[in-house]
Amino acid sequence: MPITYPTPQLVIFDCDGVLVDSETLSNQVLADNLARHGLQLSLAECMDLFVGGTMADVRTKAIARGADLPENWVDEVYGETYARLRQGVDLVPGIPDLLALLQARGIAFCVASNGSDEKMRITLGQNGLWDLFHPHAMFSAHTLKTGKPDPDLFLAAACHFNVQARDCLVIEDSENGAIAAARAGMRCLGFDPHGTGRRLTPHNAEHITTMADVPRLIGLLP
Repeated sequence: MPITYPTPQLVIFDCDGVLVDSETLSNQVLADNLARHGLQLSLAECMDLFVGGTMADVRTKAIARGADLPENWVDEVYGETYARLRQGVDLVPGIPDLLALLQARGIAFCVASNGSDEKMRITLGQNGLWDLFHPHAMFSAHTLKTGKPDPDLFLAAACHFNVQARDCLVIEDSENGAIAAARAGMRCLGFDPHGTGRRLTPHNAEHITTMADVPRLIGLLP
């Protein structure tokens, strides 16, 4: 029989790929940058290797695969990525309706990302969500000095809202995020709109393909 979960008291959203449809844009910038530094990867390969990691982790993995990266590479690729995102990035379909429903039902929500506050200001700011999350519902690995797959980012969010881990729901699109949720003892919905969730479900994430599935799965709709 399927597990029955109580309605969460806190919903924790990843940012890139969950709130905003930015992963493809960011990873194309990354693939183009790495090609200039001697590492040829397709967009699909880049996303498979790097989605959900910190940029320091990306640098380490890229060097291990033969990239010749300068010391200031993280700043370089962030600058290129931010410039591209400023040109425009869409919200993930269904996010405005989901956030409005959570607000109407009095359920707290926040964003917890391995990305920087500056990146979230760019992506959330142009879509009207910055003021909804900033400053009291925004948790960045850059600020807290801890990132997924470690659970501390999610646990810090739960502590801030005075909610037990078992009463939290995480919505993630990356393997690192699913691992972090499992380590934190939190239920996780693994958002993979075009796939089977194969990288998420081994870590106890429940595969979803659309944000319209979320209200039913958390007991807000029949």
